[in-house]
Amino acid sequence: MSTITLYGATGAIGSRVLAEALRRGHTVTAVVRDPAKLTVVHPALTVAVGDVLDPASVSEHAKGADVVVSAVGGGDGPGHQALIEPSFEALVAGLRTLGAEAPRLVTVGGAGSLRTPDGKQVWDAEGLPEFLLQIMHAHGDALDFLRTVTDLSWTNLSPAGTIAPGERTAVYRTALDELLIGADGESRISTEDYAVALLDEIEQPKHVGERFTVAY
Repeated sequence: MSTITLYGATGAIGSRVLAEALRRGHTVTAVVRDPAKLTVVHPALTVAVGDVLDPASVSEHAKGADVVVSAVGGGDGPGHQALIEPSFEALVAGLRTLGAEAPRLVTVGGAGSLRTPDGKQVWDAEGLPEFLLQIMHAHGDALDFLRTVTDLSWTNLSPAGTIAPGERTAVYRTALDELLIGADGESRISTEDYAVALLDEIEQPKHVGERFTVAY
């Protein structure tokens, strides 16, 4: 079992990652800004106050962990632009202070930079609203940054084109940079099965130093 430091545990994806990690018997420290917002109580869960944008705070809470998971989100477009890449930079800076003892970093990514069957990227589609483009490119910029990091172990997991709360089936497909589309012509995954894929990757690493994606 792993010791996991989790950022974003109160969010739509992070809450499912937390539930899946606890379900499997991992030990989790959820680092939050407001502990009152995390109502989960579990013997293997510790709630700590910290700031994902502060490398010193990251270093403090990551020390001794096997894996740091970032599932933070910025709400709207400007919020993502202000949080996603800066948080990745702070996470990397904080982990680097731990040297050889630095845990692995696993981050929640976006679908915008995935390649579509026509060879373009998801964010090239016509008619996308500006706020969605801002969110997509915030995740794309963060991934570009991660790909410059060669001294830490990291993985970025992009969801399908659509991710929403749903059923936990534990059945999914993976790819690297290609948008996965199902037989129904849709690209989708539930937040529950996204969390399954993320924990599977933690337990059996197959995508160290790269981005991969998950969908039905």
